[in-house]
Amino acid sequence: MNKKITIAIDGYSSTGKSTIAKQLAHQLGYVYVDSGAMYRAMTLFSMQHGYISSNHFDVVSLINNLDNAHLEFIYNHSLGFGEMYLNKVNVEKTIRTLEVSNYVSKVSATPEVRKKLVTIQKEMGKHKAVVMDGRDIGTVVFTDAELKIFMTSTAETRAQRRFDELIQKGEQVSYKDVYTNVVERDSLDTTRKDSPLVKADDAIEIDNSHLTKEKQFEIILKLVEEKLRDV
Repeated sequence: MNKKITIAIDGYSSTGKSTIAKQLAHQLGYVYVDSGAMYRAMTLFSMQHGYISSNHFDVVSLINNLDNAHLEFIYNHSLGFGEMYLNKVNVEKTIRTLEVSNYVSKVSATPEVRKKLVTIQKEMGKHKAVVMDGRDIGTVVFTDAELKIFMTSTAETRAQRRFDELIQKGEQVSYKDVYTNVVERDSLDTTRKDSPLVKADDAIEIDNSHLTKEKQFEIILKLVEEKLRDV
């Protein structure tokens, strides 16, 4: 099939956006881009250089040193998707920690950071055949995407999923801390001045609180196939 579309998947944290995006990209032979990994990498960069901590955020220093943060996805054939590299170092696992999660909403709310990353993201999708997930993909990055999905789920369900994932990775975390992080990120993501998390008018909302991954994939793949018939 020669038809190509752009698929934008937005939604709240821990709704499984990356999982479904990877599945779709693999099924369709499309490029998968995890925009959240880019913001997490910028957050890790900020932490490494002391720009952000539990009691301070030196926004000016971060902005002045944005050009020193080189981000790239390098494809891992065994995993089937591109892993995030920060200044030539694979940070795919490091950026998924709760510590990074606690700061990512503050860093990603910085307009200069968003401008830098949105520019990169738009370049990645200029030839279509891309599945990108994040918070503002359908509303800012790919406003003309043929298919826009907005994923949601209850905070409790998302916190449990995230908690189980972190425990499986060997992190010592409590459900309470994970739940608090989910709620705080929801608040920060939806109230920030620059590109807040909102459902695009033409996005299709998927509440996966009670959906299996298999059923969710079936539903969304059907939407993709319908769009491909229309283009």
